[in-house]
Amino acid sequence: MSKNPYEIFLEQLERASKVLKLKEDIVEMLKHPERVIEVSIPVKMDDGSIKVFTGWRSQHNTALGPTKGGIRYHWNVTKEEVMALSAWMTFKNAVMNLPYGGGKGGIRVNPKEMSEGEVERLSRTYIQRIYKYIGPEEDIPAPDVYTNPQIMAWMMDEYSKLVGKFSPGVITGKPLIVGGSKGRKTATARGGFFVLREALKVRGERFEDMKAAIQGFGNAGSNAAIYLYEAGVKVVAVSDSKGGIFKEDGLPIPDVVRHKKETRSVIDFPGARNITNEELLELNVDILVPAALEDVITEENAPRVKARYILELANGPTTPEADEILTSKGVMILPDILANAGGVTVSYFEWVQNLMNYYWEEEEVDQKLDRKMSNAFREVYEASKEFNIDMRRSAYVVALRRITEAMKVRGWI
Repeated sequence: MSKNPYEIFLEQLERASKVLKLKEDIVEMLKHPERVIEVSIPVKMDDGSIKVFTGWRSQHNTALGPTKGGIRYHWNVTKEEVMALSAWMTFKNAVMNLPYGGGKGGIRVNPKEMSEGEVERLSRTYIQRIYKYIGPEEDIPAPDVYTNPQIMAWMMDEYSKLVGKFSPGVITGKPLIVGGSKGRKTATARGGFFVLREALKVRGERFEDMKAAIQGFGNAGSNAAIYLYEAGVKVVAVSDSKGGIFKEDGLPIPDVVRHKKETRSVIDFPGARNITNEELLELNVDILVPAALEDVITEENAPRVKARYILELANGPTTPEADEILTSKGVMILPDILANAGGVTVSYFEWVQNLMNYYWEEEEVDQKLDRKMSNAFREVYEASKEFNIDMRRSAYVVALRRITEAMKVRGWI
Protein backbone atom coordinates (compact mmCIF):
# COMPACT_ATOMS: atom_id res chain seq x y z
CA MET A 1 0.00 0.00 0.00
CA SER A 2 1.68 3.26 -1.09
CA LYS A 3 1.65 6.20 1.31
CA ASN A 4 -0.40 9.27 0.45
CA PRO A 5 1.50 12.53 -0.30
CA TYR A 6 0.71 13.98 3.12
CA GLU A 7 2.20 10.97 4.96
CA ILE A 8 5.38 11.22 2.86
CA PHE A 9 5.63 14.95 3.64
CA LEU A 10 5.27 14.27 7.39
CA GLU A 11 8.01 11.64 7.18
CA GLN A 12 10.42 14.07 5.46
CA LEU A 13 9.55 16.82 7.96
CA GLU A 14 10.22 14.53 10.95
CA ARG A 15 13.57 13.38 9.52
CA ALA A 16 14.78 16.93 8.82
CA SER A 17 13.59 18.26 12.20
CA LYS A 18 15.60 15.55 14.02
CA VAL A 19 18.79 16.71 12.26
CA LEU A 20 18.15 20.29 13.42
CA LYS A 21 16.91 19.09 16.86
CA LEU A 22 13.76 21.23 16.54
CA LYS A 23 11.20 21.38 19.32
CA GLU A 24 8.12 19.24 18.79
CA ASP A 25 5.73 22.23 18.95
CA ILE A 26 7.48 23.90 15.96
CA VAL A 27 7.15 20.69 13.95
CA GLU A 28 3.49 20.50 14.99
CA MET A 29 2.88 24.01 13.59
CA LEU A 30 4.38 23.00 10.23
CA LYS A 31 2.19 19.90 9.98
CA HIS A 32 -0.92 22.03 9.49
CA PRO A 33 -1.69 24.57 6.75
CA GLU A 34 -2.55 28.06 8.01
CA ARG A 35 -5.70 28.13 5.89
CA VAL A 36 -7.60 25.69 3.69
CA ILE A 37 -10.47 27.05 1.62
CA GLU A 38 -13.14 24.72 0.21
CA VAL A 39 -15.57 26.08 -2.36
CA SER A 40 -18.44 24.77 -4.45
CA ILE A 41 -18.31 25.85 -8.09
CA PRO A 42 -21.58 25.77 -10.05
CA VAL A 43 -20.97 25.72 -13.81
CA LYS A 44 -23.57 26.16 -16.54
CA MET A 45 -22.82 23.39 -19.04
CA ASP A 46 -23.28 23.72 -22.80
CA ASP A 47 -26.49 21.67 -22.66
CA GLY A 48 -28.05 24.18 -20.22
CA SER A 49 -27.71 21.99 -17.12
CA ILE A 50 -25.78 23.12 -14.03
CA LYS A 51 -23.03 20.95 -12.54
CA VAL A 52 -21.46 21.67 -9.18
CA PHE A 53 -17.74 20.96 -8.69
CA THR A 54 -15.65 21.12 -5.49
CA GLY A 55 -12.44 23.15 -5.33
CA TRP A 56 -9.79 23.89 -2.72
CA ARG A 57 -6.94 26.30 -2.05
CA SER A 58 -4.46 25.49 0.71
CA GLN A 59 -2.10 28.14 2.10
CA HIS A 60 0.46 26.28 4.17
CA ASN A 61 2.87 28.79 5.69
CA THR A 62 3.46 32.53 5.23
CA ALA A 63 6.62 32.97 7.36
CA LEU A 64 8.80 33.79 4.33
CA GLY A 65 6.18 35.69 2.31
CA PRO A 66 2.95 35.25 0.32
CA THR A 67 2.04 31.69 -0.61
CA LYS A 68 2.79 30.34 -4.10
CA GLY A 69 1.90 27.15 -5.96
CA GLY A 70 -0.12 25.61 -8.76
CA ILE A 71 -3.80 24.82 -9.36
CA ARG A 72 -4.60 21.34 -10.68
CA TYR A 73 -7.75 20.08 -12.42
CA HIS A 74 -8.03 16.35 -11.79
CA TRP A 75 -10.83 13.85 -11.30
CA ASN A 76 -9.06 12.30 -8.25
CA VAL A 77 -7.85 15.43 -6.46
CA THR A 78 -8.64 15.54 -2.72
CA LYS A 79 -8.41 18.12 0.04
CA GLU A 80 -5.62 16.06 1.70
CA GLU A 81 -3.61 16.00 -1.54
CA VAL A 82 -3.91 19.77 -1.95
CA MET A 83 -2.84 20.28 1.69
CA ALA A 84 0.20 18.02 1.24
CA LEU A 85 1.24 19.70 -2.01
CA SER A 86 0.99 23.16 -0.41
CA ALA A 87 3.38 21.94 2.32
CA TRP A 88 5.82 20.59 -0.32
CA MET A 89 5.71 24.05 -1.95
CA THR A 90 6.66 25.76 1.33
CA PHE A 91 9.82 23.65 1.35
CA LYS A 92 10.55 23.95 -2.38
CA ASN A 93 10.28 27.76 -2.22
CA ALA A 94 12.46 27.86 0.91
CA VAL A 95 15.20 25.63 -0.52
CA MET A 96 15.40 28.00 -3.50
CA ASN A 97 15.51 31.03 -1.17
CA LEU A 98 12.39 32.53 -2.77
CA PRO A 99 10.36 35.06 -0.70
CA TYR A 100 7.32 32.75 -0.60
CA GLY A 101 5.45 30.25 1.51
CA GLY A 102 3.68 27.29 -0.06
CA GLY A 103 0.22 27.21 -1.62
CA LYS A 104 -1.71 24.75 -3.78
CA GLY A 105 -5.13 24.58 -5.37
CA GLY A 106 -7.25 21.92 -6.99
CA ILE A 107 -10.67 21.26 -8.49
CA ARG A 108 -12.11 17.76 -8.67
CA VAL A 109 -13.04 17.65 -12.35
CA ASN A 110 -12.15 15.88 -15.58
CA PRO A 111 -11.37 18.78 -17.95
CA LYS A 112 -10.97 16.33 -20.88
CA GLU A 113 -14.74 15.79 -20.76
CA MET A 114 -15.52 19.52 -20.96
CA SER A 115 -15.69 22.02 -23.78
CA GLU A 116 -13.38 25.04 -23.79
CA GLY A 117 -16.29 27.29 -22.78
CA GLU A 118 -17.15 25.05 -19.83
CA VAL A 119 -13.51 25.05 -18.64
CA GLU A 120 -13.44 28.86 -18.91
CA ARG A 121 -16.64 29.23 -16.85
CA LEU A 122 -15.28 26.78 -14.24
CA SER A 123 -11.99 28.71 -13.99
CA ARG A 124 -13.65 32.11 -13.66
CA THR A 125 -16.15 30.91 -11.02
CA TYR A 126 -13.32 29.34 -8.98
CA ILE A 127 -11.59 32.75 -8.90
CA GLN A 128 -14.87 34.46 -7.92
CA ARG A 129 -15.01 32.11 -4.92
CA ILE A 130 -11.41 32.59 -3.72
CA TYR A 131 -10.38 36.06 -4.97
CA LYS A 132 -10.55 37.66 -1.50
CA TYR A 133 -7.83 35.26 -0.32
CA ILE A 134 -5.38 35.51 -3.24
CA GLY A 135 -3.43 38.40 -4.77
CA PRO A 136 0.10 39.53 -5.71
CA GLU A 137 0.94 40.02 -2.02
CA GLU A 138 -1.23 37.22 -0.55
CA ASP A 139 -1.17 34.05 -2.67
CA ILE A 140 -0.01 33.65 -6.26
CA PRO A 141 -1.35 30.58 -8.14
CA ALA A 142 0.19 28.99 -11.27
CA PRO A 143 -0.48 26.11 -13.70
CA ASP A 144 -0.25 22.49 -12.57
CA VAL A 145 -1.76 19.18 -13.76
CA TYR A 146 -4.23 19.78 -16.63
CA THR A 147 -4.10 23.56 -16.32
CA ASN A 148 -2.24 25.79 -18.79
CA PRO A 149 -1.36 29.40 -19.72
CA GLN A 150 -4.81 30.02 -21.25
CA ILE A 151 -6.55 29.01 -18.02
CA MET A 152 -4.16 31.29 -16.10
CA ALA A 153 -5.08 34.16 -18.45
CA TRP A 154 -8.82 33.67 -17.76
CA MET A 155 -8.15 33.56 -14.02
CA MET A 156 -5.99 36.67 -14.10
CA ASP A 157 -8.66 38.46 -16.16
CA GLU A 158 -11.43 37.47 -13.74
CA TYR A 159 -9.40 38.60 -10.72
CA SER A 160 -8.58 41.91 -12.47
CA LYS A 161 -12.31 42.54 -13.10
CA LEU A 162 -13.20 41.74 -9.49
CA VAL A 163 -10.58 44.11 -8.00
CA GLY A 164 -11.15 46.78 -10.65
CA LYS A 165 -7.60 46.98 -12.03
CA PHE A 166 -5.23 45.03 -14.31
CA SER A 167 -3.37 42.67 -11.94
CA PRO A 168 -0.94 40.42 -13.84
CA GLY A 169 1.04 39.66 -10.65
CA VAL A 170 -1.81 37.59 -9.15
CA ILE A 171 -0.94 34.52 -11.25
CA THR A 172 2.15 33.17 -13.02
CA GLY A 173 2.54 30.85 -16.00
CA LYS A 174 0.54 33.28 -18.16
CA PRO A 175 0.87 33.77 -21.93
CA LEU A 176 3.65 36.25 -22.80
CA ILE A 177 1.22 38.85 -24.18
CA VAL A 178 -0.43 39.35 -20.75
CA GLY A 179 2.66 39.39 -18.55
CA GLY A 180 4.17 35.92 -18.90
CA SER A 181 7.95 35.47 -18.70
CA LYS A 182 10.37 34.36 -21.38
CA GLY A 183 12.09 31.10 -20.46
CA ARG A 184 9.10 29.75 -18.49
CA LYS A 185 8.41 26.83 -20.88
CA THR A 186 11.86 25.27 -20.52
CA ALA A 187 12.46 26.35 -16.90
CA THR A 188 12.03 22.96 -15.18
CA ALA A 189 14.47 21.15 -17.49
CA ARG A 190 16.89 24.08 -17.61
CA GLY A 191 16.98 24.36 -13.82
CA GLY A 192 17.56 20.60 -13.49
CA PHE A 193 20.40 20.82 -16.01
CA PHE A 194 22.14 23.52 -13.94
CA VAL A 195 21.81 21.43 -10.75
CA LEU A 196 23.27 18.37 -12.49
CA ARG A 197 26.16 20.43 -13.90
CA GLU A 198 27.05 21.62 -10.38
CA ALA A 199 26.83 18.04 -9.04
CA LEU A 200 29.29 16.84 -11.69
CA LYS A 201 31.62 19.74 -10.81
CA VAL A 202 31.90 18.80 -7.13
CA ARG A 203 32.71 15.23 -8.12
CA GLY A 204 35.21 16.31 -10.78
CA GLU A 205 33.28 14.76 -13.69
CA ARG A 206 32.36 15.99 -17.18
CA PHE A 207 29.20 15.77 -19.28
CA GLU A 208 31.20 14.47 -22.26
CA ASP A 209 32.06 11.22 -20.43
CA MET A 210 28.44 10.45 -19.44
CA LYS A 211 25.60 8.26 -20.67
CA ALA A 212 22.02 9.14 -19.75
CA ALA A 213 18.52 7.64 -19.81
CA ILE A 214 15.37 9.78 -19.48
CA GLN A 215 11.98 8.42 -18.45
CA GLY A 216 9.26 10.77 -19.70
CA PHE A 217 9.41 12.77 -22.91
CA GLY A 218 6.92 15.54 -22.15
CA ASN A 219 7.97 19.15 -21.62
CA ALA A 220 10.56 18.50 -18.86
CA GLY A 221 11.92 15.21 -20.25
CA SER A 222 12.31 16.29 -23.88
CA ASN A 223 13.97 19.59 -22.96
CA ALA A 224 16.31 17.82 -20.53
CA ALA A 225 17.26 15.43 -23.35
CA ILE A 226 18.06 18.39 -25.63
CA TYR A 227 20.23 20.14 -22.99
CA LEU A 228 22.15 16.95 -22.13
CA TYR A 229 22.64 16.12 -25.83
CA GLU A 230 23.94 19.64 -26.51
CA ALA A 231 26.34 19.35 -23.54
CA GLY A 232 27.92 16.23 -25.07
CA VAL A 233 26.14 13.54 -23.02
CA LYS A 234 25.32 10.31 -24.85
CA VAL A 235 21.54 10.01 -24.34
CA VAL A 236 21.11 6.28 -24.97
CA ALA A 237 17.43 5.89 -23.98
CA VAL A 238 14.23 7.90 -23.67
CA SER A 239 10.63 6.87 -23.08
CA ASP A 240 7.04 8.11 -22.90
CA SER A 241 3.77 6.54 -21.72
CA LYS A 242 3.75 4.11 -24.71
CA GLY A 243 7.27 2.76 -24.12
CA GLY A 244 10.91 3.58 -24.73
CA ILE A 245 13.78 3.39 -27.22
CA PHE A 246 17.44 2.46 -26.74
CA LYS A 247 20.53 3.03 -28.89
CA GLU A 248 23.90 2.00 -27.46
CA ASP A 249 25.95 4.73 -29.16
CA GLY A 250 23.44 7.50 -28.36
CA LEU A 251 20.19 8.82 -29.85
CA PRO A 252 20.11 11.84 -32.18
CA ILE A 253 17.80 13.81 -29.87
CA PRO A 254 16.62 16.51 -32.36
CA ASP A 255 15.45 13.66 -34.67
CA VAL A 256 13.70 11.89 -31.77
CA VAL A 257 11.85 15.13 -30.92
CA ARG A 258 10.70 15.36 -34.56
CA HIS A 259 9.65 11.68 -34.58
CA LYS A 260 7.62 12.18 -31.38
CA LYS A 261 5.86 15.23 -32.91
CA GLU A 262 4.95 13.27 -36.04
CA THR A 263 3.94 9.93 -34.47
CA ARG A 264 2.84 11.02 -30.95
CA SER A 265 5.39 8.64 -29.36
CA VAL A 266 9.14 7.96 -29.26
CA ILE A 267 8.66 4.20 -29.93
CA ASP A 268 9.62 2.67 -33.30
CA PHE A 269 12.32 5.28 -33.87
CA PRO A 270 14.45 4.16 -36.86
CA GLY A 271 17.77 2.63 -35.79
CA ALA A 272 16.77 2.18 -32.13
CA ARG A 273 15.47 -0.80 -30.19
CA ASN A 274 12.12 -0.55 -28.39
CA ILE A 275 12.33 -1.12 -24.60
CA THR A 276 9.89 -0.88 -21.69
CA ASN A 277 9.77 1.94 -19.15
CA GLU A 278 10.86 -0.58 -16.51
CA GLU A 279 13.93 -1.65 -18.53
CA LEU A 280 14.98 1.99 -19.01
CA LEU A 281 15.38 2.50 -15.25
CA GLU A 282 17.86 -0.38 -14.99
CA LEU A 283 20.12 0.46 -17.94
CA ASN A 284 23.88 0.76 -17.55
CA VAL A 285 24.04 4.58 -17.58
CA ASP A 286 25.66 7.30 -15.45
CA ILE A 287 22.66 9.66 -15.29
CA LEU A 288 19.03 8.62 -14.82
CA VAL A 289 16.34 11.29 -15.22
CA PRO A 290 12.87 10.27 -14.01
CA ALA A 291 10.74 13.01 -15.60
CA ALA A 292 7.27 11.46 -15.64
CA LEU A 293 5.53 9.61 -12.83
CA GLU A 294 5.89 9.29 -9.07
CA ASP A 295 7.02 6.10 -7.29
CA VAL A 296 8.88 4.54 -10.26
CA ILE A 297 12.10 3.76 -8.38
CA THR A 298 11.08 1.40 -5.58
CA GLU A 299 12.47 -1.02 -3.02
CA GLU A 300 11.97 -3.74 -5.66
CA ASN A 301 13.99 -2.26 -8.55
CA ALA A 302 16.43 0.06 -6.71
CA PRO A 303 19.07 -2.71 -6.24
CA ARG A 304 19.23 -3.03 -10.07
CA VAL A 305 19.52 0.71 -10.81
CA LYS A 306 23.05 1.29 -12.17
CA ALA A 307 23.05 5.08 -12.55
CA ARG A 308 25.35 7.12 -10.31
CA TYR A 309 23.29 10.32 -10.56
CA ILE A 310 19.49 10.55 -10.36
CA LEU A 311 18.00 13.88 -11.44
CA GLU A 312 14.39 13.97 -10.21
CA LEU A 313 12.50 16.15 -12.67
CA ALA A 314 9.26 14.36 -11.72
CA ASN A 315 7.70 14.87 -8.28
CA GLY A 316 8.33 11.97 -5.90
CA PRO A 317 9.75 9.43 -8.40
CA THR A 318 11.80 7.64 -5.69
CA THR A 319 10.17 5.96 -2.69
CA PRO A 320 11.76 6.46 0.78
CA GLU A 321 12.78 2.75 0.82
CA ALA A 322 14.50 3.08 -2.59
CA ASP A 323 16.22 6.23 -1.33
CA GLU A 324 18.02 4.31 1.38
CA ILE A 325 19.12 1.51 -0.99
CA LEU A 326 20.50 3.98 -3.57
CA THR A 327 22.22 6.19 -1.00
CA SER A 328 23.96 3.14 0.50
CA LYS A 329 25.28 2.37 -3.03
CA GLY A 330 26.79 5.89 -3.26
CA VAL A 331 24.26 7.21 -5.79
CA MET A 332 23.85 10.98 -5.73
CA ILE A 333 20.10 11.68 -5.79
CA LEU A 334 19.31 15.26 -6.79
CA PRO A 335 15.92 15.49 -5.06
CA ASP A 336 12.75 16.82 -6.68
CA ILE A 337 12.38 19.84 -4.38
CA LEU A 338 15.75 21.08 -5.68
CA ALA A 339 16.06 19.46 -9.12
CA ASN A 340 12.68 20.51 -10.54
CA ALA A 341 12.43 23.90 -8.82
CA GLY A 342 13.38 25.75 -12.03
CA GLY A 343 9.66 26.10 -12.79
CA VAL A 344 8.72 27.92 -9.60
CA THR A 345 11.93 29.98 -9.79
CA VAL A 346 11.02 31.38 -13.22
CA SER A 347 7.46 31.86 -11.91
CA TYR A 348 9.05 34.05 -9.23
CA PHE A 349 10.89 35.97 -11.98
CA GLU A 350 7.56 36.42 -13.82
CA TRP A 351 5.96 37.85 -10.65
CA VAL A 352 8.92 40.24 -10.12
CA GLN A 353 8.62 41.43 -13.75
CA ASN A 354 4.86 41.95 -13.29
CA LEU A 355 5.38 44.02 -10.13
CA MET A 356 7.92 46.35 -11.76
CA ASN A 357 6.24 46.27 -15.19
CA TYR A 358 9.59 45.72 -16.89
CA TYR A 359 10.36 42.52 -18.80
CA TRP A 360 13.63 40.68 -19.32
CA GLU A 361 15.04 38.97 -22.39
CA GLU A 362 15.47 35.19 -22.31
CA GLU A 363 19.27 35.45 -21.77
CA GLU A 364 18.72 37.45 -18.58
CA VAL A 365 16.14 34.94 -17.28
CA ASP A 366 18.59 32.12 -18.07
CA GLN A 367 21.49 33.80 -16.23
CA LYS A 368 19.35 34.52 -13.16
CA LEU A 369 18.01 30.94 -13.15
CA ASP A 370 21.57 29.57 -13.41
CA ARG A 371 22.64 31.65 -10.41
CA LYS A 372 19.62 30.62 -8.30
CA MET A 373 19.92 26.88 -9.07
CA SER A 374 23.71 26.84 -8.58
CA ASN A 375 23.49 28.63 -5.23
CA ALA A 376 20.71 26.30 -4.04
CA PHE A 377 22.73 23.22 -5.05
CA ARG A 378 25.80 24.48 -3.20
CA GLU A 379 23.84 25.16 0.00
CA VAL A 380 22.21 21.72 -0.07
CA TYR A 381 25.53 20.02 -0.87
CA GLU A 382 27.35 21.85 1.94
CA ALA A 383 24.61 20.98 4.46
CA SER A 384 24.82 17.32 3.38
CA LYS A 385 28.53 17.39 4.23
CA GLU A 386 28.02 19.38 7.46
CA PHE A 387 25.44 16.94 8.86
CA ASN A 388 26.66 13.83 6.99
CA ILE A 389 23.23 13.21 5.42
CA ASP A 390 21.92 12.46 1.93
CA MET A 391 20.94 15.24 -0.48
CA ARG A 392 17.18 14.85 0.00
CA ARG A 393 17.29 15.18 3.77
CA SER A 394 19.78 18.00 3.32
CA ALA A 395 17.39 19.93 1.03
CA TYR A 396 14.70 19.69 3.71
CA VAL A 397 17.19 20.79 6.39
CA VAL A 398 18.20 23.88 4.36
CA ALA A 399 14.52 24.76 3.82
CA LEU A 400 13.49 24.08 7.41
CA ARG A 401 16.33 26.21 8.76
CA ARG A 402 15.13 29.14 6.66
CA ILE A 403 11.43 28.73 7.54
CA THR A 404 12.05 28.41 11.29
CA GLU A 405 14.43 31.38 11.28
CA ALA A 406 11.69 33.54 9.68
CA MET A 407 9.13 32.23 12.20
CA LYS A 408 11.50 33.09 15.05
CA VAL A 409 12.32 36.59 13.78
CA ARG A 410 8.63 37.33 13.30
CA GLY A 411 7.88 36.23 16.87
CA TRP A 412 5.77 33.20 15.98
CA ILE A 413 7.89 30.78 18.00
